[in-house]
Amino acid sequence: MTTSQETAGPAATLRSGEWALDTAHSSIAFTIRHLGIAKVRGGFTRFETQFVVDDSGAAAIAAIIHLDSFDTGNPDRDNHVRAADFLDVANRPTLTFRATEPVRIADTFAVAGEATLGSVTRPVTLDVEWGGIGDLGPGGGRHAGFSATGTIKRSDFGVGVPAPGMLSDAVKIELEIQLIEPV
Repeated sequence: MTTSQETAGPAATLRSGEWALDTAHSSIAFTIRHLGIAKVRGGFTRFETQFVVDDSGAAAIAAIIHLDSFDTGNPDRDNHVRAADFLDVANRPTLTFRATEPVRIADTFAVAGEATLGSVTRPVTLDVEWGGIGDLGPGGGRHAGFSATGTIKRSDFGVGVPAPGMLSDAVKIELEIQLIEPV
């Protein structure tokens, strides 16, 4: 299988239509401070995206994260965080994100949107870096890549009890997203 990286930057028009998520090459990770001295890292293994490019080249962006896929590599901690006193996945199974308006792709850009967990919706901005477009070769199609970061506060969404000195309120989110061009 041959691959190639196209030299055209984000100014190149992305093909209009709905770009599919390449789940094998995408990830959603997070970092949170514990005891103020160390970072706990983890991620979500199940998520969906919607990335629809209109004829003008602007993209409507949305995502759903399935919270039962929370994973830090520690089953006891993961089960505790999924429970009612933190994520409460039985009653709040997903976290959704939707950009508040179509986005123009550039080398770097911000995506202003709204995140919803249960009945709580808060504004969230993601800082995004364009990775480029690569051609996977015959039958593989063109892929577009993006890296995004943002920070949310647990307290904004009622996740866990306030724990000054124990667990930070700020949660850093890191996304690596590859999308497959519509046919």
